[in-house]
Amino acid sequence: MSSRAVLWRALLALAVVALSVWITLTTPPRLGLDLRGGTRIVLETQDTPSVRADAAATDRALEVLRKRVDGLGVAEPSLARSGERRIVVELPGLSDPRKAAEVIGRTAQLTLHAVTGAAEGPAGPSAGDGTRVLADPDAPGSFLALAAPALTGDGVEDAEAVLDTTSARGWTVDLSFRDGAASAWARLTGDAACAAPGDPARRVAIVLDDRIVSAPGMQSGVPCGAGIGGGSAQITGGFSAQEARDLAALVEGGALPVPVTTVEQSTVGPTLGVDAIRASALAAVIGLACTGVFVIVVYRLLGLLATVSLLLYGLISYAAVVALGATLTLPGLAGFVLAVGIAVDANVLVFERAREEYAALGRPAAARDLRRPVVTAFGKAWSAVADSNVTTLLAAGLLFVFASGPVKGFGVTLAIGVVASMLTAMVITRLFAEWALRLPAVRKRPAMTGIAGLGRLRKRLNQRVPRLMARRRRWLTGCAALMMVALAGIGVRGMELGVEFTGGRVVQYAAERPVDADTARAAVIAAGFSDAVVQTTGDKDVSVRTRETGDGEQREIREALTRVAGPVAVERDDLIGPSLGGELRTNALIALGLAVAAQLLYLTVRFRWTYATATVAAMTQDVLLVVGLFAWLGKPVDSVFLAALLTVVGYSVNDSVVVLDRLRELRRRGGGVPLPDLADRAVAQTLPRTVNTGMGALFVLVALAVLGGDSLTDFSAAVLAGVVFGMASTVFTAMPLAVTLESRHPAPAPRSGTTPRQRVGAGRDRSGAVV
Repeated sequence: MSSRAVLWRALLALAVVALSVWITLTTPPRLGLDLRGGTRIVLETQDTPSVRADAAATDRALEVLRKRVDGLGVAEPSLARSGERRIVVELPGLSDPRKAAEVIGRTAQLTLHAVTGAAEGPAGPSAGDGTRVLADPDAPGSFLALAAPALTGDGVEDAEAVLDTTSARGWTVDLSFRDGAASAWARLTGDAACAAPGDPARRVAIVLDDRIVSAPGMQSGVPCGAGIGGGSAQITGGFSAQEARDLAALVEGGALPVPVTTVEQSTVGPTLGVDAIRASALAAVIGLACTGVFVIVVYRLLGLLATVSLLLYGLISYAAVVALGATLTLPGLAGFVLAVGIAVDANVLVFERAREEYAALGRPAAARDLRRPVVTAFGKAWSAVADSNVTTLLAAGLLFVFASGPVKGFGVTLAIGVVASMLTAMVITRLFAEWALRLPAVRKRPAMTGIAGLGRLRKRLNQRVPRLMARRRRWLTGCAALMMVALAGIGVRGMELGVEFTGGRVVQYAAERPVDADTARAAVIAAGFSDAVVQTTGDKDVSVRTRETGDGEQREIREALTRVAGPVAVERDDLIGPSLGGELRTNALIALGLAVAAQLLYLTVRFRWTYATATVAAMTQDVLLVVGLFAWLGKPVDSVFLAALLTVVGYSVNDSVVVLDRLRELRRRGGGVPLPDLADRAVAQTLPRTVNTGMGALFVLVALAVLGGDSLTDFSAAVLAGVVFGMASTVFTAMPLAVTLESRHPAPAPRSGTTPRQRVGAGRDRSGAVV
């Protein structure tokens, strides 16, 4: 390699690291609600007879909601349109979803009416001319007849909650009107002032969403005909401070152009968020430390340099997430940590290839220039690294498109991690390695580099290559039997679909006293919720899953748990409407189907269709085995599980691509060696890489499973099982199936007149370039 190329790589690496340090020190992260606590509400606009809830109407509704949220006094709220009809509202620090939903979800149509007299019930519209009969707030059981609206909320310029200290009215809402509305207000109050004292017609009704919130009578000082000037009014009603502020926010925001319904609601307590951050950070530190120690033990000096690169990978990935303004969620942290396995894989792949190149050169030649086998290894490993990373990016992209909520963060951080891992492994680690291998002290002691020996496993495999492909029918039969067991679990036990896919409500409580699941379940059933699913985690955490219930029913459940476990606090509250649950379930199936199709298409282009089919078959097997395992264990299947499945897709294809890439290389230079024997050699040569990469991922996953908290335990268990299944399916499914398909459908013979280079078939040359 020329010194100029090395210089440019060094400058690139230095610039990226320096920029990452600057971003990390100067830009705070944007934490999701599941990490800092708060409420997330997804609203869906509805059609009316006169207005269609299209994107334009949803945008107008969004602006009204933004004014209302600003009136709630929530710090750093976030509102965004999702699709044509949905609005996502995030309210950090707000732990009472009932108040938020009540304020921001109301139509809030404010109207002011002249009162024509007392009326008999029932309340409701009395004619098509806009007249109405509504309950009198000052006299329970009585009703007022109202004329058509004289003034609407569109004429209100400002609404403010005010504490009236000059009278006993307490908290009120002061209104100020625009010019035209101020004149209409004067006419309305002037007409009311002309009525006799005690006559209901002397009152003016202020109506919000078909409910009279205030109906003040005109005082004696209001002149008949002239009314109240100055363009101001006051709403009274014995409000509390919070009620007055909420009403002011509704009035000032104006009426929604179309009605909205809540299709999803999620609340996370701030304590749970702090615990999640602490647990995930501890899992990341322990997982990274164990991975680093393992890599150093196996690869010595190069392993140490790779560990330094891993630390820089963490810095670069974090800085990229912060710089892009991406929201860092709990699943996002999992994707961030999990991408460590991808970074380890690239390094392991290069180091194992470097060991082969060192052995091929012979000790005297290699010792004279230790950089040569390493540079060659980077060139040859690039093909497999690129293919495996592209397949993972495909899975991350599909997850981002079809997932919702925090799981999108997983897709973002996983994709960023993949790109960062390629930079650190193929550029930074390479620079470190070339610099270290130039040192005289290192050249005199090649054993300390970690590439001077093939390793015990590789030596044993080279001495006696296992003849696995001779029994390929047996392996495929065994894998088919495992598939039947998994499918039986899905058919017999069924899938325990999470609330995200079925609709309903899940509330997680923290109890004051220890309580077992049977006691908590009996208390909830006694409260009238016989179909509730009650589970406990630890001694004091209780999770209750019900159909879509209201806040009143949830209060009953909370009171029931309080009687057996002492006071309980809501740590998490998730509400999913049935329509959204069905949509998420459909999107999950589409995402998995497209993942399979995208992998098949990409691998068919990069390899032959036989290799692609074998890889996708092994990947499908791994996914079904994980799903079947969760079915037998009765574990819930939710959007986080979907993230785990797509991660398994990436890992499975990653393993298979590396082994099949080696088989293709051996075929190009294998002479007359039978294909099954070449396949056995490919497995033997790549098995150390498969084991070492799997170990690096397992350290991180075990740490996440043990320390990552309840929300990451099932995720980690699914990916952990997928990694183990993927390591086995590469050897016992992908390779036997590829050999079988290649034997039955061999590549077409080259046309006459081709050069020897062309006769090697579709593939890459020794440097990894496409030929």
